[in-house]
Amino acid sequence: MAVTVRIPTQLRPLAGGNSEVSVEASTVAEALKALDVAHPGFHDRLYDDNGTLRRFVNVFVADEDIRFLSGVDSPVAPGTTISIVPAVAGG
Repeated sequence: MAVTVRIPTQLRPLAGGNSEVSVEASTVAEALKALDVAHPGFHDRLYDDNGTLRRFVNVFVADEDIRFLSGVDSPVAPGTTISIVPAVAGG
């Protein structure tokens, strides 16, 4: 089942400059793993040493924050868009 992962500007060099990548997955975790397999380096940027998503990495399935769904175990249907959105701080 193909899903689209939207890549933020800061991480696009890891994806060959692409703003979107299509991967086969049925959960967010599978999609992020497939993204790292296709474009190595994503895992280290998205996950901490404990294997959990970094605090400043927000992931959305369609327009829903996965923190309010089932986290990385959230299911994704074919054609779904997953967005990686780094947190922005400042003032």
